[in-house]
Amino acid sequence: MGELRLPYRTKKNRTYGITSIVDFGIPLGELKNILSDYHEYIDMAKIGIGSAYVTPHISEKINIYQAFNVIPYCGGTLFEKFYSQNKLDKYLLYLKDLNVDWIEISTGILDIPLEERLALVQRLKKDFKVIGEVGSKDTQKKMAAPDWNHELTALLDAGCQYVITEGRDSGTAGIYRSNGQIKENLIFDVIQNVDCKRVIFEAPHAKSQMFFINQIGANANLGNVKIHDVLLLEAQRLGLRSETFFMEEKADAAYVN
Repeated sequence: MGELRLPYRTKKNRTYGITSIVDFGIPLGELKNILSDYHEYIDMAKIGIGSAYVTPHISEKINIYQAFNVIPYCGGTLFEKFYSQNKLDKYLLYLKDLNVDWIEISTGILDIPLEERLALVQRLKKDFKVIGEVGSKDTQKKMAAPDWNHELTALLDAGCQYVITEGRDSGTAGIYRSNGQIKENLIFDVIQNVDCKRVIFEAPHAKSQMFFINQIGANANLGNVKIHDVLLLEAQRLGLRSETFFMEEKADAAYVN
C-alpha cells in the first residue's frame, strides 16, 4: 500500500470532504458491524425524514454513532413537523435529551421564508451547531441559480456550519429534475459562487456522486449516502473507479475561495 499516486483525501476529523449517510432504520447490530469497519469513511449520519421519532432504542443508536466519532442528527422533516405545530421548544428539549447537538433547519415541505430561517439560525446557534438546507421536495417549485446562491450564502453568513442542497433520498427534487437528471448548470453556478467546503450536496446514487467528485474534486461534501455504499464512494473519491480514474491529476479546483 502507498505505492499509488492518488488524489489528496482529507482525514477525520475533517471539515470538508464529508460523507454524510442517511439512516432509515439500520438495526443496531448491523450498524455496529458496519461502523467497526468503515467509520473512518463516515463523518455524519442523518436519521432520515422523521424516523428518529419512532426509532426503537434511538438513544442507543445515537450513542453508537458518537462512539465511532460519527456526528448524528435528525432529518429536517422532523424539525418541520415540530415547527408546523408550534412546538419548536419541545423539539429542542428532545434533541438535548438525546445528546444531539446538531440541528437541521430545512424548508423541504414548509414554505418558511428565508428571513425567518435566518432568525432561527441566529437563535439556535447559541446552543446547537446548525445545518441549513435550501430547496424544496416539491418538484413544481422552481428556484433560479441566483436565489440558490443567495440563500446558501445567507444561511452560512448567519452562522450555519454547513448548508445542504435538497435532493431527497431518491435524487428527484431540488438540485435534480423529477427524472433524476442533475441540474448541471445550477451546480456549476453554485460551485462558482458559494464556498463548496461548506455545502453538502445530496447525492444518493453513484452517478450523482461521481458527477460531484469530477466537478469539485475528491473532497466534495456528499450527503444522503447509503451506508452500504460508503466503501464504494471512498474508492470513487480516490480515482479507483473508471468514471473517476483520472482524478490523480485533478486538484480541488472549486475550493479556491
